Amino acid sequence: MSRRNCWICKMCRDESKRLPSNITLEEVLQWGQSFEKLMATKYGPVVYAAYLKMEHSDENIKFWMACETYKKIASRRSRISRAKKLYKIYIQPQSPREINIDSSTRENITRNIQEPTQTCFEEAQKIVYTHMERDSYPRFVKSEMYQKLLKTIQPNNS
Repeated sequence: MSRRNCWICKMCRDESKRLPSNITLEEVLQWGQSFEKLMATKYGPVVYAAYLKMEHSDENIKFWMACETYKKIASRRSRISRAKKLYKIYIQPQSPREINIDSSTRENITRNIQEPTQTCFEEAQKIVYTHMERDSYPRFVKSEMYQKLLKTIQPNNS
């Protein structure tokens, strides 16, 4: 787990630990309203990634976040290098963090990986987003981790 997520793990293990002061009750409550709102906030994706890591299923959020970064790459050379790296980690069959996408999407990416565009992973990213929204997000909202966050932050902002 990255250092950026350490405070989440510490808070979940020890209720006396405080959240960063810039996380508001309003933001944490928004996470429970919809997956879209969770992903649109500053800390939502980080907390959600920590939850998925604890569940041993963080390949989807890591892929989604990597795609968000990938789309911003302007340099053709850097884009080709990063696309091949994403392919080897997430798309290639039997890859270490292979994501669950349909064969036609996988084949389309495989065909286009030599000259990748900024949108070459877009369809796979949409599929992964839908998987997260339908499968793991409902579990996240009901999770002990999210409930502890709510409980911990309420006294801080009353």
